Amino acid sequence: MESIKDKVAIIGMGCTEFGERWDKGPYELIVESCFEAFEDAGIEAKDIQAAWFASLVSGSTGSRLSNALKLEYIPITRVENFCSGGLHALANACYAVASGTCDIALACGVEKLKDRATGFGIAGPEPIDSSKVMPETPPANMFAEIAIRYFHDRGWDIEEGKRILAQVSVKSHHNGTLSPKAHLRREITVEDVLKAPMLIHPLGLYDCCGISDGSAAAIVVRADMAKDFRDDYVLVKAFGFNSGAGQATLQDDYDFLHIQENIEAANFAYRQAGIKNPRKEIDLAQVHDCFSIHELMLYEELGFSPKGKAREDVEAGTFALDGDLPVNTDGGLKCFGHPLSASGLRMTYEIYKQLQDKAGPRQVKNCRLGLAHNAGGVIGSLNAAVSIYGRRD
Repeated sequence: MESIKDKVAIIGMGCTEFGERWDKGPYELIVESCFEAFEDAGIEAKDIQAAWFASLVSGSTGSRLSNALKLEYIPITRVENFCSGGLHALANACYAVASGTCDIALACGVEKLKDRATGFGIAGPEPIDSSKVMPETPPANMFAEIAIRYFHDRGWDIEEGKRILAQVSVKSHHNGTLSPKAHLRREITVEDVLKAPMLIHPLGLYDCCGISDGSAAAIVVRADMAKDFRDDYVLVKAFGFNSGAGQATLQDDYDFLHIQENIEAANFAYRQAGIKNPRKEIDLAQVHDCFSIHELMLYEELGFSPKGKAREDVEAGTFALDGDLPVNTDGGLKCFGHPLSASGLRMTYEIYKQLQDKAGPRQVKNCRLGLAHNAGGVIGSLNAAVSIYGRRD
């Protein structure tokens, strides 16, 4: 399979402030992120030749994007892949440019969730009677189970496991305080995490990301055109995607210690980008830390930590802002917020700024290669996405 490496460049990006945006609707959030991207790229909306629009609940067709931006009769495709829609929209735009279908493409993701009535922004046909059924939520049906199993396998008691996860959350909160567009911007301590209300055993309030309103957007062009727009463009190195077919839930020996979709997506992206040792070659990563246990697992699944050694790296500060491989430098989903379909593009926005040396107090030194990991779905049927970006030089 032919690689997309260095065939497409990002020349402009935009991202709204994430949070409780009561004063803005989906159209206004789209305009905010896209016009920042247009200005960043030095183009106008009329220059866009094709677009991909990611939204789970805040836009049912591509026309939502054209209506918001007043785009004139260009092809627009809506992309929906639960929480991973943002990276899928960006990948589609990049593949279209690489194929020669268009020269300038837009990818945009948006969700307006805070004023919806039900969890994760998904409206059901009727209220659920929680006294009679198991709540269908990601913490209850995925990550709490994984955390219990993970602690047991590593030989940790519950308090020990929670203290390790707390260090992940404390790191994210610190990075979030340095991100002016982040939803949650306050320092916390390990003790704050341990004393916080329990949501579902063993995950507490600070182990879970918040649901937010927000939008993010990217402008992509052929790599040989990028220098006509700016000097500090960012090159796309690889995408890796896959969707599970229920394998984990169909196997009676599934160990609840890994998510194979994450591993397969990362390995595919590494092959495309020519990466042999991700721990040494990747300079920063933005990962799908919907829950602190998922981030801890991802350190090993993405090859940043040897199997069984993520704890040692957490305690050594490897993934801190000043560590050897900073992870979630803007606070991640945990603190920047999680407007579902916008999150993958927000991750890319952070890497884009880091590779341009424009990340302010969050800036990672000598940053040349960044990775974004996005995921959505349930155990066994996850939609996993990994993308890799590099400086033009």
